[in-house]
Amino acid sequence: MTTTSTPTATGATIYLGGGCFWCIEAVFTRVRGVLAVRSGYANGHLPHPSYAQVCTGDTGHAEVVQLQYDPQQLPLALLLEIFFASHDPTTPNRQGNDVGPQYRSAIYTTTPAQLTSAQAFAAQLNASGQLAAPVVTEIAPLTAFWPAEAEHERYFDQHRQAPYCQWVIAPKVDKLHTHFAEHTTADG
Repeated sequence: MTTTSTPTATGATIYLGGGCFWCIEAVFTRVRGVLAVRSGYANGHLPHPSYAQVCTGDTGHAEVVQLQYDPQQLPLALLLEIFFASHDPTTPNRQGNDVGPQYRSAIYTTTPAQLTSAQAFAAQLNASGQLAAPVVTEIAPLTAFWPAEAEHERYFDQHRQAPYCQWVIAPKVDKLHTHFAEHTTADG
């Protein structure tokens, strides 16, 4: 099991789930201030789960990315703004055609300050009336993280011509570049 409970000397770590981890990874690898992104499975009850096991929906895990970031370059509020804009936080256990509890919207925190900030951000988003329905994002401390198999890393970058990448992931990356252009990297 891999967990990070405190900020590193140069950054902090948070775990984000917004449907398929390929989507969230593709977005955040293009955000300035992100130090590392790793796909994996969080907060389930089965140790060392495989992708096939998590896809059954029976392990309790969410597909997430472990996101290490520099809070000086990427403040948590901006990170959360990008996260909530990159998926639909109002649909329980679903993102588009990806259906099941493993695809839930989730924020797993590593510090009490992150937890408080994420809860406040979601409450503010609900109060704003910007969304057609309430935020259902699970916001909780991280209890466990298991890295995904190697073939899931940088999936979008390696399979851009695959239909899922073209129809599902590419529009999310395009939205990032349109709405958050000043916060993206040049190589995205």
